[in-house]
Amino acid sequence: MSDLTKKSLVGVLKTTADLLDLLGVGDDPFRAQAFRSASRSLESVDAEAEALVASGFAGIPKVGKAIAADLLEYARGGVFAPLEDAASLIPAGVLSLFRVRGLGPKKIRALWDAGIDSLEVLREACRDGRVAGLKGFGAKSAASFLEAVEFALSAQERQHLSTGLQVAQALCRRLEGLEPELSGDVRRGLDTVRVARVTVTASAQDVLHRLSGVVEGLAPVDPKPLFAGRVDGVPVEIAYAPTPGIRGALDLMMGGSTEYREGLREEARARGFDLSGRGLKKGGAVLDTPSEADVMRELGLPLRPAEYREPEHDDVWTSLPPPEALVRVADLRGMLHTHSLWSDGAASVADMAAETLRLGHGFLGTGDHSRAAHYANGLSIERLQAHIREVRELQSAGVPVIAGAEVDILDDGSLDYPDEVLEGLDYVVASVHSLFTLDSARQTERLIRAASHPLVTILGHPTGRLELRRPSYAVDLDAVLAACEANGTVVEINANAYRLDLDWRVALRWRSRLTFAINTDAHVPGGLSDAKYGVMVARKAGLTPSMVVNTLSQAEFLQFVARQRATRLS
Repeated sequence: MSDLTKKSLVGVLKTTADLLDLLGVGDDPFRAQAFRSASRSLESVDAEAEALVASGFAGIPKVGKAIAADLLEYARGGVFAPLEDAASLIPAGVLSLFRVRGLGPKKIRALWDAGIDSLEVLREACRDGRVAGLKGFGAKSAASFLEAVEFALSAQERQHLSTGLQVAQALCRRLEGLEPELSGDVRRGLDTVRVARVTVTASAQDVLHRLSGVVEGLAPVDPKPLFAGRVDGVPVEIAYAPTPGIRGALDLMMGGSTEYREGLREEARARGFDLSGRGLKKGGAVLDTPSEADVMRELGLPLRPAEYREPEHDDVWTSLPPPEALVRVADLRGMLHTHSLWSDGAASVADMAAETLRLGHGFLGTGDHSRAAHYANGLSIERLQAHIREVRELQSAGVPVIAGAEVDILDDGSLDYPDEVLEGLDYVVASVHSLFTLDSARQTERLIRAASHPLVTILGHPTGRLELRRPSYAVDLDAVLAACEANGTVVEINANAYRLDLDWRVALRWRSRLTFAINTDAHVPGGLSDAKYGVMVARKAGLTPSMVVNTLSQAEFLQFVARQRATRLS
């Protein structure tokens, strides 16, 4: 780490202690305190980072051999293993709460236990009284946290897809009657969003009338037909077509990547047209093009679907399915890889199943953590067997649920439960939740072994990334996916907006060679609605329902797993 400082060394120790406090003391009540004591000791010494590393942290009180070894690894590679291991057990949205001034581990734990698990949810909970009603908070705290969370959101250069979509949809509701449509990054389903953008057919005065007092700092962006501002700290843009005849050009210019827009304008110029957000012109005259299809018809070009307007689609989009053939949320019948009160979820299996049905899906697949994830209340073999018995009782009562588990992939690629235990499950999701710092060769070998296990149905969140926080661990992903292909292992598109893992760019490259599962990884009933984000990823990759295993019915999915196991074990 070229920018290593004593401050950064102290910082990773303090953060690790905070995360361990948040998770709870587990089996070792002194572990968090050990990191906190080491941070204070390191902070008090006069030596700078270079000298501390050169000495191997020898002689520093409270910095034992294990912590010293981890600090040296951090100095070499920029990753502090205990911090990454702890962070892997905490939802990314919960981790983001540490950015809110005044929130420490104890208060964040209280919020998490109350189902307040992201900056966006905290903002709403501060407004609707949920935070004020929590023990140890109150109305004054809620007001203070609301101000702090809005500042934290505004400080982000990019937002999670979920945030961008929620803000853009709220703008559309405010602009009802003006033909509002999602645009920009949100419309295309990008994994992160720079600006929440919408388009309308309206005058500038109409837009001002609807949004004054709603959008902070609302102002025109001359000379474009555009207003910009912020909503709850999130940058927004509202583009307007004063007449219906230019709406198609406006939507095209606002609805693609920069490369797509510039390329399209070049194509238009080459054909004697001028294309901008103010309309399609020829010989100075504005042509009547109320839709994107109308614009492309005038240009003599095929209309490229919004999902495919990225540079990665340039050479392949004409061979991909049309939008009407792509997978939709309504196509998902099984909500696989979900969590409950048995591990670190916030609802019972029965309640998660009821919400699955209420949303219009067909069945629930449980996926509570295995025993290695002790900070996430991972299930011992005895507790797993009790959990399976509960699922069987629910099945007997007519509840559409199947018994699964999210089983940790251990350091050597073996699984956290023995095969005779795994055989009692209806399906198995295998995931990495620790040892993110292994070198690429070891991490790749680890994942290949797990993906090749005869009882693994789905490889969960394959790269371990957390959007806007943590990149993938070092791994030869193509080698891992090749092992999935060879063994018929399903690859997860984790629909949690903080993960969106597998990335759509990778899924696009592998779309014809793998079977995918769009899984919510839901820890609360509301998390089941995150399926829409996973579907947006899948659509950018050109996936149809036949490529997604949880578009099968419960009986069909169980038959799929049975065939998968029989093929491997034969």
